[in-house]
Amino acid sequence: MEYTDILNIPPYSMKKEEKETLLTKELAELTELHRENCCEYKNMTDCTGYQRENIHSYYDLPFLPVRLFKERNLKSIPDEQIFKVMTSSGTTGQAVSKIYLDRTTASNQQKTLVKIVSEFMGSARLPMIIVDCPSVVKNRQMFSARGAGILGFSIFGAKKIYALKDNMELDIEALKGFLEEYRGKKILLFGFTFMVWQHFYHRLSELKKQGKSFDLSNGILIHGGGWKKLINDRVSPEEFHDRLQAVCGLNRIHDYYGMVEQTGCIYMQCEYGHLHASVFSDIITRKKDDFSVCKYGETGIIQVVSMLPRSYPGHSLLTEDEGVILGEDNCPCGRKGKYFKILGRLKNAEIRGCSDTYAEMFQSK
Repeated sequence: MEYTDILNIPPYSMKKEEKETLLTKELAELTELHRENCCEYKNMTDCTGYQRENIHSYYDLPFLPVRLFKERNLKSIPDEQIFKVMTSSGTTGQAVSKIYLDRTTASNQQKTLVKIVSEFMGSARLPMIIVDCPSVVKNRQMFSARGAGILGFSIFGAKKIYALKDNMELDIEALKGFLEEYRGKKILLFGFTFMVWQHFYHRLSELKKQGKSFDLSNGILIHGGGWKKLINDRVSPEEFHDRLQAVCGLNRIHDYYGMVEQTGCIYMQCEYGHLHASVFSDIITRKKDDFSVCKYGETGIIQVVSMLPRSYPGHSLLTEDEGVILGEDNCPCGRKGKYFKILGRLKNAEIRGCSDTYAEMFQSK
């Protein structure tokens, strides 16, 4: 099946058996494609004892540790077909992942993101507040994954403003004017978790104490990029939501889980607080001791699979995150597929999310 045909499938419509059949077929074909076009990937999968005839489910496919993309230039296309190189977030001194995209993969990433996010905010483009500063998409010294995230989500915005100045101070006048112009209309907000908390929520809270408030009750906030700093500060997702609602009326808040190594296939949080796998991707949790598959409800290392990566062998990756699959096809929100929660980073794993790496830099200043 061509990926353009897969894009026509509603993102949360497939039940377990149908989705497993589709993923197994597509991911097995991707494995063969990358073995043929990336000699390092072929060597690594040979070392695992990979044999195509032994693959009965995508659970059986070999996976790469996500850290390899920090250490190797893995690509399945010739250099002349490289359209874009995406890099992950990283604090000073950290190696970053390099992800090589051709035009087709880059286009499919954007189309997939649109299909997934539209299920939560509708298909219409909305007036948009980006909770970041303008220079993040201009300054190559800033975190490229952060800029890429902003550019990716900007497709959902009509008129857009940045809520923060380049010194990370809240642009009060710009925010006031924007909310006045779109009073009573639905608006979209996007930002990375720590920045929303540190530079947006805290400043709105200070202003409210001074008798200056901003009404964002018609807003939809999409945020992501890591929770490490907030969890360390004892801020739970529930408190994050409750405090934002109290300070500015925001009550439609969606976290998402994703990574530059599988851009496009994000896992959006539903209104019940569950992260969801779409038809384009899936997650598996594996035990730390032997990498066997965990049961639902059992904590394990998260493996992510995606039908998107064709220009690099990133279709089956073992992350450095721990999580638990809560169920499949039976979330109260009505969306089909697995739903899960992230519990945090594996001990001694590097900080890697856009939000977490920025938080690390922010605290070091």
